[in-house]
Amino acid sequence: VMPEVNGPDLARALRRLHPGLRVLLVTGYTDDAVLRSIAEDGFDLLRKPFTPLELTSRVRAILDRPPPR
Repeated sequence: VMPEVNGPDLARALRRLHPGLRVLLVTGYTDDAVLRSIAEDGFDLLRKPFTPLELTSRVRAILDRPPPR
């Protein structure tokens, strides 16, 4: 949790400045509306708890894909 802005809003703002930016959001929230919003924006999501191997595998997969348009 960040003061004054949440992760998805920050990611949207950064993507406006850098359209090809790859984003992996990490959350412990389970609210379906929040998770649906993240998916609709095309952000990758990793839910807590996760292992170091899960994190590195997801980051590698994201970096290996073509950037979003």
